[in-house]
Amino acid sequence: MIKKVLTIAGSDAGGGAGIQADLKTFQEFGTFGLSSLTSILTVDPVAPIPSIYPIPLEVVEKQLATAFSGGALAAVKIGLLGSSDVVTLIESYLTTNRQTKVVLDPVMAVKGNNDVLQPELVSAMIDALIPLADVITPNLVEAQILSGISHIETKTDMKKAAQKIHQLGAKSVVIKGGARFPGEIATDLFYDGTAYHFYEQAKLATDTNHGAGCSFAAAITASLARDIPLNKAVGLAKNYVREAIDHGLYLNDFTGYVWHGAYFQTDTRLNEHLNEQEMPHE
Repeated sequence: MIKKVLTIAGSDAGGGAGIQADLKTFQEFGTFGLSSLTSILTVDPVAPIPSIYPIPLEVVEKQLATAFSGGALAAVKIGLLGSSDVVTLIESYLTTNRQTKVVLDPVMAVKGNNDVLQPELVSAMIDALIPLADVITPNLVEAQILSGISHIETKTDMKKAAQKIHQLGAKSVVIKGGARFPGEIATDLFYDGTAYHFYEQAKLATDTNHGAGCSFAAAITASLARDIPLNKAVGLAKNYVREAIDHGLYLNDFTGYVWHGAYFQTDTRLNEHLNEQEMPHE
């Protein structure tokens, strides 16, 4: 049976991040994606700074009611949120439906926009959503905010940050070091409260990484929905995103998106099926 997976996040009009990245990833991993939009993100054709337009709370609520109309889902991913009221609403739906396999990607700033979310929203996420998360996937900036560690520049720093974030209530923590981590190696850390596991790969010399964080968390979510063990899910997500970055494409001169079909070679599937079909006889 195909597993149903929900993403609660912002919609990226450019098609490479947010809801769009999540739904593409869910399908690549053989799951059926549902979506509840919290906002719409647009990209100015002549400027690198995106704009974010919140969705009215009552509309978010109707979307969640639709998504959960059949009860709990196989897994849920939470991304960009617009307000503390949205956090409270999501908490209610998760707890009422006894939702498990929750992946929280605590988006606190959008790439190209250095404005961090308002402190009250961050506090609401810490109080209401982190304790419900099976996995939380902050990048380095988000890990600094959540852990209170001002600089995360070494593996030791990452371990300390993971400990502090785990103490907030999440069952496990994945810190996405990625391109922000100092040096030539993109480094991620998985911590389950007991053991640390580092995932390391050489950095890619490309700017086609917009949507990488969303896609990474979405890949973990879909894998959990398919009952793949978490440590394997993280490794698979890492490889999936690396290929997506390496084969990315540009929306314009300053926005480079990941290509979600790269790892499972989506672009060759149709040709393979066409080649297998017999041509009709005249």
